[in-house]
Amino acid sequence: MKQQLVFSWQKVGLICVGTISRPQVLLHSFLLVTFLLSPVAASVVDITQQLHRPLNSSVGRQSRDEADSLLRIGEQQYTSGYADKTVASCLRALELYHSIGDLKAQGLAYNLLAKAYIQLGSSKEAEDALRRELAIARDTKDFQAQIFALNNIGTFLLQQGESATAGKTVEEALAIAHGVKNIEGEGLSLSNLGLVTARLGDYNKAIKLYENALTFRRQTGDAIGEANTLNNLGDAYLASGNYQDTIATYGEAMQIAKTNRDRTNELRAIDGLVTAHTAVGRYERAFDLLEQRLALAKELQNLQEELKSFESYAQLYKQQGNYLTARNFYERAITLARTLEDSKQEVQLQDQLTEMLQRK
Repeated sequence: MKQQLVFSWQKVGLICVGTISRPQVLLHSFLLVTFLLSPVAASVVDITQQLHRPLNSSVGRQSRDEADSLLRIGEQQYTSGYADKTVASCLRALELYHSIGDLKAQGLAYNLLAKAYIQLGSSKEAEDALRRELAIARDTKDFQAQIFALNNIGTFLLQQGESATAGKTVEEALAIAHGVKNIEGEGLSLSNLGLVTARLGDYNKAIKLYENALTFRRQTGDAIGEANTLNNLGDAYLASGNYQDTIATYGEAMQIAKTNRDRTNELRAIDGLVTAHTAVGRYERAFDLLEQRLALAKELQNLQEELKSFESYAQLYKQQGNYLTARNFYERAITLARTLEDSKQEVQLQDQLTEMLQRK
């Protein structure tokens, strides 16, 4: 299962999800954040330069409606896997928000921009956007925005391998949430502290943090947050080899996500269930789940998720020794990688295929 490190993104939703062959290597996949989609090439523009370049009269007349529309388009582009286009939409929206002096809207735009940069593998630009988001939240004394921004920075730092700093950052968010009695923020922060603890290998403590987080998330009726924390909890159970609780927890996450049309958490839960059922030899159930995953990816018209589905099929067939069918799925995944112009993913898939054929 490709593990996804989930960021709690304002307005858009949160997140950190890939495929592992053995549960004992699950921990290492925590930080291979797919957004953990494999990074694709992008031309990065300096944010400050973009915001402060002279605006011509045409741009100056652009309305807030246009900026809001650009942000909505950016969200759709991100959901569809086009992070490079998301960056362009966000930078354009930021120009307009900056010209009209709307700080809170700029914070939302930086939030989405950071997600896109993370997906593109542009760490420096992602951190810059996240810290700008936090600065705006502090300037406007928006405590909830501060809680979300600190959690986003914390999970980003965790992705970069800075576990201690990440933990302190999330603890700061938890302290603010507790101080202003923000139940949503407490649930989020506890869930992310669970991620930090799991990264350090203390799964029992992580499980307790996740269970505590679920209490808060259920109080607010935050179905997406609940599904995300359940997926985190499933990850911890899987890493500790507790397959019974793993399957039950991912199953609950999948049902909640499906009911609420939360496709990100639904896909993530399916990935976890495929890994767990495969680990205990329930291949028929794993194939059923992969069939659901592929159908969902096609429904969303998300080529990146279709690619991941093909790769998972290939790995499962390879594990069973059905190399001919595995090769077919690898080739289909490679074709999609080319369509997406994702050369890095294409090379990785080609290497997996070559290795399998050599072993055969």
